[in-house]
Amino acid sequence: MPTSESLPLCRFAVLTLFPEMFAAVSEWGVTGRAFQSGLCELHLQDPRDEATDRHGTVDDRPYGGGPGMVMQAPVLSAALAKAKTAVGAEATVIALTPQGQKLDANLARTLAEASSLVLVAGRYEGMDERFIDREVDLELSVGDFVVSGGELPAMLLIDAVTRWLPGVLGHEASAEEDSFSEGLLDCPHYTRPEVHEGDRVPDVLLSGDHAAIAGWRRAQALRRTLDRRPDLLSWEQVTESDRALLEKWDLLTPDRGRQSPSEQV
Repeated sequence: MPTSESLPLCRFAVLTLFPEMFAAVSEWGVTGRAFQSGLCELHLQDPRDEATDRHGTVDDRPYGGGPGMVMQAPVLSAALAKAKTAVGAEATVIALTPQGQKLDANLARTLAEASSLVLVAGRYEGMDERFIDREVDLELSVGDFVVSGGELPAMLLIDAVTRWLPGVLGHEASAEEDSFSEGLLDCPHYTRPEVHEGDRVPDVLLSGDHAAIAGWRRAQALRRTLDRRPDLLSWEQVTESDRALLEKWDLLTPDRGRQSPSEQV
């Protein structure tokens, strides 16, 4: 029996018809290390196990007609009950749907505070709305597009949430400095060699002046966000202190943000 100190930081359960897909997050990379070290747990629940016929049927034609098939509420509810037994009755239930709230960094960070999450990966035309109304706490979307099922969005959510758990990333500040953590895109990054095909690393990054480096990085993040994601940051939202940073690094105009690295010094 594990002690309270050794319990995982977050337990994930996923309702999925394709549990083998989740080896991508449970066995590889940063998330794989988190699961293998016991910082997280992953329980996979196949709704087909709750089917009541010998064919393992989990879907049926929609009432009112129309294309596609709809996942059945009784099967999903039975699978959810087993998933909650595995990860905790208090688990937040999240359905990955195109019509859900859009996932962002702030929401991922908030969800990382939960002790357990159950993710419902739908397939076919969708899920019976009565299951969503009765059982689901939150519907989430990973973007304004449609994919074949909820498995890939669920894996994206697991990765995004897991990064915020203490001890998962090699450097505790890594998640704090990622793109979107402050509502901005990330700044440019460089590593060896110092010169690549004639382009030098910006001098400020070699200066050892940590305050100057921090200012340059914020200015670059501001300019990049203004240029590429005006939905995240408009010029009217830029503070006077940030305008001064942009002016200091000669980034007040959009074209300056697109120069070669050797010019951005």
